[in-house]
Amino acid sequence: MTSPSLRAIPLLALPLIAACATPQAIRQSSAAGPVEVGIIALNDFHGALEPPKASIPAPTGDGRTVSVPAGGAAWLASAVDSLKARHANNVVVAAGDLTSASQLASSLHLDEPAVGVMNRIGLEFNAVGNHEFDRGPKELQRLQNGGCEKNTRLDPCKVEQFGGARYRYLSASTFREDGSTLFPATGIKTFGEGASRVTVGFVGLSLKSVPTLVSPNQLKGLTFGDEAEAINRAVPALKAQGADAVVVLIHQGGKTFGQDPNGCTDLTGGIRPILDALNPGVDLVVSGHTHEQYVCEYPAKNGTGSPILLTSAGVYGKVVTDITLTIDPVANKVIAKKAHNVIVQSEGYSSGRGDAPNTPLFPQFQPRADVAQYVASYVHAAADLIARPVGKLSEPVAKGGTSGTGGPLGNLVADSQLAGSRSAGAQIAFTNPFGLRAPIDPAPDGSVNFGQVYAVQPFSNELVTMTLTGAQVREVIEDGLDDEGDKQVLAASAGLKFTYDMRRPSGQRVVSLTLNGRSIDPSAKYRVTAVNFLAEGGDGFATFRKGTDVVRGMVDNEAFQEWLAAVPVRQVPREERAVRLDS
Repeated sequence: MTSPSLRAIPLLALPLIAACATPQAIRQSSAAGPVEVGIIALNDFHGALEPPKASIPAPTGDGRTVSVPAGGAAWLASAVDSLKARHANNVVVAAGDLTSASQLASSLHLDEPAVGVMNRIGLEFNAVGNHEFDRGPKELQRLQNGGCEKNTRLDPCKVEQFGGARYRYLSASTFREDGSTLFPATGIKTFGEGASRVTVGFVGLSLKSVPTLVSPNQLKGLTFGDEAEAINRAVPALKAQGADAVVVLIHQGGKTFGQDPNGCTDLTGGIRPILDALNPGVDLVVSGHTHEQYVCEYPAKNGTGSPILLTSAGVYGKVVTDITLTIDPVANKVIAKKAHNVIVQSEGYSSGRGDAPNTPLFPQFQPRADVAQYVASYVHAAADLIARPVGKLSEPVAKGGTSGTGGPLGNLVADSQLAGSRSAGAQIAFTNPFGLRAPIDPAPDGSVNFGQVYAVQPFSNELVTMTLTGAQVREVIEDGLDDEGDKQVLAASAGLKFTYDMRRPSGQRVVSLTLNGRSIDPSAKYRVTAVNFLAEGGDGFATFRKGTDVVRGMVDNEAFQEWLAAVPVRQVPREERAVRLDS
């Protein structure tokens, strides 16, 4: 059922727009009448240059659901162009995580091509997400300003002289030591002239939990403030600059239950308390981070003012949101607003999980030639490395579901990390489900290439082995199950098994914990491996910071490659190491 406090926006049919749209279809409002502004929104692109071989489940209107193959930068560009053609006044915006955790062709080139794609589709404002900080603020500044300064282990400007983003990063709640924001807090765009002139103000920001999502050594000198406070500061400032409408671009979002990309069934998640704390004046919130697609109206604080239009466009450029704000230039306010998510149907595909053909029930976009050519230049530069075979798997291996479990993939990765840190005395290895970015679909003969391995773990974290007591091992698992932040069931290496019950009080949910069939001794010492992100307390796993006798080791995806190559065919482990008792 739909939450009673939310009203879903009905799905609107979107015909494929011809390039030769009539002047009547795109004419501006008369000087005396309302002015329509089209806002074209996306989020969480994650350097998805090529179609990600993923689909969007969409209702057909007759009770059925069809999987629509979607994504790919060149197809996204065409979808954005089609929406621009519908709106004489338009602006393209994003809610963060356009870079990092990216496809290999983008990641190997420090996401310069992801920025290049966004330049080509005409992006104007982007909120800084958490993954934009993965390589540190200095490298993020390079993405904004351009240049070839080397800030990481990888060399910049290997394909082209990098000119930087032509769009503006916004970061209203990210502060330097002197109290200034890392990037501007707000932006303004004006449409029309004379009596029909209207102004839209934008405030962009990340989520305050960035320090739990990014390695601390990448965030030195930065602090992350409360999101609602930053928005409430920005709204009157934008109004003072003449903003008739205020749009929030925020890298925080919600989760819904249901498969309608234009629905908003039982919205939950971190975006709700932020919306609940907003003062009147916000018309639209473009959200992200949770990789969900939804459109709904959210009631204004204390019932004052019109509802806030809330949107999110999924992940990997598979969806783009078409938003219309109707503004009264005399009253200087929004008088109507609507939105719907457009599936970026691209080419059909086949994988180890079966075929995903195109469907005539939704528009199919054609790749925009210049963007396709641009992407191809980067893919070609990385092609040999991507295609390099690294081993074979017995079957496709999936991530866990939306329940925060690692699934067979998490177990496989944990096993590889245990093997890769045996020389440091490791007895147990843990990996966090949210750090696993893609499943693996081997070729028909089971072959897996480097590109697929890298897609699973694109951050190149180092393995860190430490000593924890048995009580701390249990506490580490409890960190993922407690009521602080998102829940994650750590994926464990072979030999470690635990049961848990979410009906028990927070901090007491682990029921049993064994290693090689014997109960973990709370006072005994164990050598435990995790990637440096977790070892530094990332994702809320603060107990890892209590580890002693710390040894840093190899890079995680290198350990994974060695594990796959060590046997002719690596068997995929079953999910029997973490057992939930209340399911």
